[in-house]
Amino acid sequence: MADDYLVRIGRLIRDARQHRGWTQLQLAEALATSQSAVNRIEKGNQNISLEMIARIGEALDSEIVSLGYAGPMHLRVVGGRRLSGSIEVKTSKNACVALLCASLLNSGRTILRKVARIEEVYRILEVLASIGVRARWINDGSDLEIVPPARLDLGSMDTEAARRTRSVIMFLGPLMHRAEQFEIPYAGGCDLGTRTVQPHMSALKHFGLELTATGGMYHAKVDASVSPTRPIVLTERGDTVTENALLAAARHDGVSVIRNASSNYMVQDLCFFLEELGVKVEGVGTTTLTVHGVPQIEADVDYSPSEDPVEAMSLLAAAVVTSSELTICRVPIEFLEIELAVLEEMGLDHDRGVEYRAANGRTRLVDLTVRPSKLVSPTDKIHPMPFPGLNIDNVPFFAAIAATAQGSTLIHDWVYDNRAIYLTELTRLGASVKLLDPHRVLVEGPTRWRSAEMMCPPALRPAVVVLLAMMAAEGTSVLRNVYVINRGYEDLAERLTALGARIEIFRDI
Repeated sequence: MADDYLVRIGRLIRDARQHRGWTQLQLAEALATSQSAVNRIEKGNQNISLEMIARIGEALDSEIVSLGYAGPMHLRVVGGRRLSGSIEVKTSKNACVALLCASLLNSGRTILRKVARIEEVYRILEVLASIGVRARWINDGSDLEIVPPARLDLGSMDTEAARRTRSVIMFLGPLMHRAEQFEIPYAGGCDLGTRTVQPHMSALKHFGLELTATGGMYHAKVDASVSPTRPIVLTERGDTVTENALLAAARHDGVSVIRNASSNYMVQDLCFFLEELGVKVEGVGTTTLTVHGVPQIEADVDYSPSEDPVEAMSLLAAAVVTSSELTICRVPIEFLEIELAVLEEMGLDHDRGVEYRAANGRTRLVDLTVRPSKLVSPTDKIHPMPFPGLNIDNVPFFAAIAATAQGSTLIHDWVYDNRAIYLTELTRLGASVKLLDPHRVLVEGPTRWRSAEMMCPPALRPAVVVLLAMMAAEGTSVLRNVYVINRGYEDLAERLTALGARIEIFRDI
């Protein structure tokens, strides 16, 4: 029996190592042991203590391997330090999760380059693995290879992983082409208030999807004989709604017209990927998309998602609140131009390099240098709009930026029910942020930041905003349970530390 447990533990360790994209040698170096010892552990041929299991869990950042002994991750921040140097923007979180869902359209092999190594991606990969999709990290863990089975095992879906991400809602579009009936759990992710799936249902009913929600699950039935008889008008110009409609149209035998479509960065990346699969998409970058569907797709494709404009905004905000000179490389400028126009009005000192193309050959990039600036509040309120307006996910960063500026700034976050409330957490770090109603805050600056110990807000962008403010605050701050940050950012603490920040990761064991 003991030998059997050693074998099972060894398999868990091997799977977690491969999931992280490490070799046995890399794990051995992290543990200060030999590759042969790791090999024996993974084969179940070596006794292993609970202490060693916990160390392996820490090295692989895997609660499965730690068998529950590793506590939540926290950050200890020594603030008041200026950043310097340059940093590259990583690939888009939202594009990567959409492309992972879109890989279900393809019966062939899909390779996605430089996929974001974040918790949101890991949750989608866990769901894909549970239904039979083979996904493995290749090229030293940089890229993902995805190969679907001939038949998906939808009854074995990992519902726990699915509930921890809102992106699972994008399984509706591709699964319509794979099964007449299926279930997916209610979408989770950030706590941003009620977000209805009605726009998804309204869009996908044109392709024969009937959706009911009971018992924590969405129950889907597909009538393959149903076909759009007129252009589909989305009731909400949402990113995931548009992506779901695209995924449904991609393998629909005919031409589908989608109006009031989002033209945001992740939607454009999905369109470019669909074109690699042989699906013609007209109108990319506009609010009307015409999709020429292909009933069967079996193609070996190799695609590079573009860089993340919201991460670029995060890094820009980090430079502003810490009064630093920082060069941010590979910024997808098309999706940050409104934000920069507002910041120029506020007095931001910055330079833009010449434009060049992303690896997908389509997205325009620049290198952006930000210098310490004396900012004043903008003349108008900060509020999001669908692209090409100010990005919805970039609104929270203006709370920290406005707190450094002279004057009053009104921020109107009209999209989400709760997110503006989380921005008031900045008051604990010395900012003056007054909640006017669930969607509006008034920020008075400038701020003398002070250190604090606090729990991480349960929404991704406000959580990062709090971290940036801690970096500006003199003294030592603690931000507890930062899982939500890891959902959307890869190695953020380590990357900021490389620029001169002082951020220590620790856990309660």
